[in-house]
Amino acid sequence: MIKKIYCLLLLVFLSSFGYANQKTLSIENNRLVWDYAGSLPAQKGFDKNIGTAGLLQGIIGDYIVVGGGANFPEALEKGGKKVTHKDLYLLKDVNGKLKTIEQIQLDYPIAYGASVSIKEENAIYYLGGSPDSEHMRDVLKVTLKNGKLKTEIYAKLPLGFENGVAQYKDGKIYYGVGKIENSEGKNVNSNKFYVFDLKTKETKELAEFPGEARQQTVGQILNNKFYVFSGGSNISYVDGYAYDFKTNTWKKVADVVVDNEKILLLGSNSIKIANDKMLVIGGFNYDLWNEANDKLSNLKDEKLKDYKANYFGAEPQSYKWNRKILIFDATKNSWKSIGEVPFDAPCGAALLLMNNNIYSINGEIKPGVRTERMYKAYIISK
Repeated sequence: MIKKIYCLLLLVFLSSFGYANQKTLSIENNRLVWDYAGSLPAQKGFDKNIGTAGLLQGIIGDYIVVGGGANFPEALEKGGKKVTHKDLYLLKDVNGKLKTIEQIQLDYPIAYGASVSIKEENAIYYLGGSPDSEHMRDVLKVTLKNGKLKTEIYAKLPLGFENGVAQYKDGKIYYGVGKIENSEGKNVNSNKFYVFDLKTKETKELAEFPGEARQQTVGQILNNKFYVFSGGSNISYVDGYAYDFKTNTWKKVADVVVDNEKILLLGSNSIKIANDKMLVIGGFNYDLWNEANDKLSNLKDEKLKDYKANYFGAEPQSYKWNRKILIFDATKNSWKSIGEVPFDAPCGAALLLMNNNIYSINGEIKPGVRTERMYKAYIISK
């Protein structure tokens, strides 16, 4: 068990992650206490769960659902291939640990889609996110029936989708600014933005995100606008924009800069912590992402081989991924840090807030390497 580490919260905190139409619970002047919350059982056909990134995630009642995701059972530097998984886990917090109540398998693998939990439906919708061409456009619906996980393909999107943002508002899911299927049937970086109507199951294209085409953006609906930040392509982005639902327009907002440092949120995850605030954990390093993309694209032969050996063989701390716990305040249009996570910075981790506790589940901790660990942050009065 890791040592409990405390972090002052200088804000009004909230109640829970990923639920639409959820009330905010104000808890002022508290501390975050992180602790180890267990590991997931092995996927079917594997001896051990080594952790995954890009998981389906969500909340149904007092249960957490995670699953799918991708990893490298064999080391990336040794030619290991990415494996995408089918397993879904139903988890319950029992005495501070996440206990697996049920484990099932989908008919196909999933990873890097967008998850949206809708409280009034007791359902999770998962958009896109499958390496299978037959399922890259799926809208997967996850519910509980008699305490057991139930899944169905609810609808089809017009184009494949992954590594973007999605949030629910008034019976519709707004999504995009990630990888979207092109005319050749491949998902590519995009600035397209769409709305999917849950009732009619129809999709409509909206005004394009103003920034460059990208993937792995992060976003939440704050002050009745959809805020979308960062992401990357072969270069890093820290810009942010807010979408106005009434006018179908975007407006530039604050870049992700804290204490004059540009912070790349590519690979991060977020939770909504108040009507006007979001919390973000994770993300690659701004400068090292640019450098690695340049080197891996332009070096040749032995120089490329040597660079790969050094790059992929380094320890997690060498990559300088973002360990800061970040808060964006939409009312003040500003970013700040409230401390650091006491574990390796995750990318592609599940991040949820339920019953006033934060959960960080799995994720990548260096290129090609995942963590099997789950963490829980208690919010405790001083």
